[in-house]
Amino acid sequence: MTLHLDDAAVRRLLRLETLIPAMRQALIDLSAGRVVQPLRSVMDVPPAQGLLFLKPALTGDALAAKLITLFPGNAALGLPTLLATIVLMDPRTGQTIAVMDGTWITALRTAAVSAVGVDALAPHGPKVVAMLGSGTLARTHAQAFRAVRPISQIRVWSRDPANVARCAAEIDAVPAMTAEAAVRGADIVCTVTNASEPILEGAWLKPGALVTAIGAPRPTWRELDDAAMRNPVVVDSREAALQESGDVILSGAPLHAELGEILSGTRPPPPAGTTVVFKALGQAVEDAVAARLVYQAAKN
Repeated sequence: MTLHLDDAAVRRLLRLETLIPAMRQALIDLSAGRVVQPLRSVMDVPPAQGLLFLKPALTGDALAAKLITLFPGNAALGLPTLLATIVLMDPRTGQTIAVMDGTWITALRTAAVSAVGVDALAPHGPKVVAMLGSGTLARTHAQAFRAVRPISQIRVWSRDPANVARCAAEIDAVPAMTAEAAVRGADIVCTVTNASEPILEGAWLKPGALVTAIGAPRPTWRELDDAAMRNPVVVDSREAALQESGDVILSGAPLHAELGEILSGTRPPPPAGTTVVFKALGQAVEDAVAARLVYQAAKN
């Protein structure tokens, strides 16, 4: 029988402590060529000024396809701007074994990948975090960063002060009046916005800061300006970054390495003390592995 799991079930079954090491291994496998993963398909949804993404992947015992909608207007309706459904199949037969709500998987695995990046690229010790964006991803990133580093302060900024206040209260953070005020002096800067024009200026960055850039998943969209992108850039997927990331494409930034290459030791990390940008577009293999974790937890 096909297992059907709603959002509440997925939230109960998916644990950050198992997800972070699973995402680390998924990135290593992706860079090592052990994953079958075509580039995602993207379709415009003009009535809602939204997007529909289709993302399939095969890795090990996980075969999955995810449907994602990105509808920026959902925030005004009290709904997540990202909604998703994942179909998990048996890679030996193609039989569907589970259909699950993928919204929480998307939110938590995205943050888990960023946490893997922080663990690999940021020095140890207490960190000040600037969170640009005040939605669901800001909340999951706060949780994930605290799982890999001691966080002394989180500052939150977005264009909606009411959202900032709610988010700050939920994640024990300090509201910031401007993006610059949030970023100045921060050790880690996380951009989780729906912006299509840069909201982070490289001139604001503290030397040696790590930027985890999560938004702007389209070739014409950006969150970071050219000055920020002049720092060494690490990506989750070189192929995806060169075709899907406006931050990379429009700045012409060279890519230092994939994170999976750094994790496996096949490429060195940027020199210590260097300001680094980790640009993550969210890879289908991450969804497949996370969905498999949920399925296994449900069966146990």
